[in-house]
Amino acid sequence: MNKRLYVDFHILQTVPPSCINRDDTGSPKTAVYGGVLRARVSSQAWKHAIRAAFAENAQLDVGKRTKKAAELVKEQILALAPELDADKLAKKALENAGIKSDDKGTKALFFMSTAQAKALAELAVEGSADKKQYRDALKAAPSMDMALFGRMVADDPSLNYDAAAQVAHSISTHAVQNEYDYFTAVDDCQAEDNAGAGHLGTVEYNSSTLYRYATVNVMELAGQLGAAQTAETVRAFGEAFLFSMPTGKQNTFANRTLPDAVYVTLREDQPVNLCGAFERAVPRSAQGYAAPSKAALAQYAQQMYSSFAEAPAQSFTVGSGLEELAPAQTAKAMLDALEKAVRDALAGNEVG
Repeated sequence: MNKRLYVDFHILQTVPPSCINRDDTGSPKTAVYGGVLRARVSSQAWKHAIRAAFAENAQLDVGKRTKKAAELVKEQILALAPELDADKLAKKALENAGIKSDDKGTKALFFMSTAQAKALAELAVEGSADKKQYRDALKAAPSMDMALFGRMVADDPSLNYDAAAQVAHSISTHAVQNEYDYFTAVDDCQAEDNAGAGHLGTVEYNSSTLYRYATVNVMELAGQLGAAQTAETVRAFGEAFLFSMPTGKQNTFANRTLPDAVYVTLREDQPVNLCGAFERAVPRSAQGYAAPSKAALAQYAQQMYSSFAEAPAQSFTVGSGLEELAPAQTAKAMLDALEKAVRDALAGNEVG
């Protein structure tokens, strides 16, 4: 029985002048890697974009991370018994479950699935005073994004979920230099004899070809969701990771792009981040950065497989330039094949 199964996602994506993820000064986030400055997009920013993509898909069961957890339980109580004092019962239900809250909400953001909110509401309506039942209700039936990204509860660590997915900070495959856009805004109602602008400002930005990486521990996910839902969840995660993008300064730069190339692997040993392909920054060339980045990624992956790690059990690519690693196919065909591969692998491991 194979007890390890990981799905690794490697994406190369070119982003035009943009500021999709800012630091506390409003500047695009950066990192030094290989001794040179790189563009960077934090893992938190892209995970939020993935969860937003999940929420837009009505077919997916997603949870909510909020300080207003009592409101989620209250909604379910009102649906079950509108004549009861739903506000009071919801707060009491959370208290019985060991989650502290007041009129402003919980002390920290709390991740809860719809099924968990409904289970708490049912116990509250029944008048149960068994605190173990309330805690058990918060442990069972996690949503797919809760299983993927985990849950940390300081009040009661037994309610924690280990994250089945890990998302790396995206970095440019090459060196970058931030630039500044000096802009003006005109007052539409200013006097005709005033030619000046109503507002002056600057926006910092950069452009880059990013290497993006994420991995999903399939067996960890299956332990929370079961085999059938795990295969669907891996596909949904892959689709969201491929097509989502953080929305920072999106109205200013209209920077929404699609990947240049995608490489997905199923591994039975450990996840393998291939960022080492770009430890030596891709040099400036007349061909841009995307094409040499693809070549560097393919060469480095083959080097790793011949020296340190076994080749993946299965591999898929989308887009041109990575055919040395696996035959190219459309994104939809790749996602279909990935879902089937995960489903078949879990069936072989007898995961229920």
